[in-house]
Amino acid sequence: MTAQEHGNDVPAPEMMPGRPPHRHRRWYRVLAGVSAVLILLLIGVTCVDVVGRYLFNRPFGGAYELTQILLAALVFAALPLTSADGGHVEVDLALHLLPRRVQRLLGRLAAGVSAVVLVYFAWRLALIGLDQMHDGARSASLAIPMAPLAFLASISCVASAIAMILRQETA
Repeated sequence: MTAQEHGNDVPAPEMMPGRPPHRHRRWYRVLAGVSAVLILLLIGVTCVDVVGRYLFNRPFGGAYELTQILLAALVFAALPLTSADGGHVEVDLALHLLPRRVQRLLGRLAAGVSAVVLVYFAWRLALIGLDQMHDGARSASLAIPMAPLAFLASISCVASAIAMILRQETA
């Protein structure tokens, strides 16, 4: 339903200036949902560990390890979202002094370099995942297989590289 159908002059969320249109795409919503679930799992693990430790004197034995794995998964699940939104840290002390056309060109160059680096990371992470799968690498206390995390990270880097290249400027 549009703003005009509501009878007011407030633009629909997808038409608001500065709001990237990709936020309404399925892939974005799925990754945002996965990220939210990972955050809830991190909160749950922490709560179970704290309650078990201080109320029952029985801490969750694998909490530290599970927190590390969930946090790594969260970072890589959210990486394409950050790339698509242009949310990475940028230092542009003098960029505003340059003409707008040069600013755009430098932005595209930076996106290209970032995409190349992300593809390299993806390649290396895929190799690590293959090694871990071949070796049967598992976490120390919970024996969680490590290869799926490396493959998730690799796929995330590829998706982030694509997002960097395809990202549209919002002004």
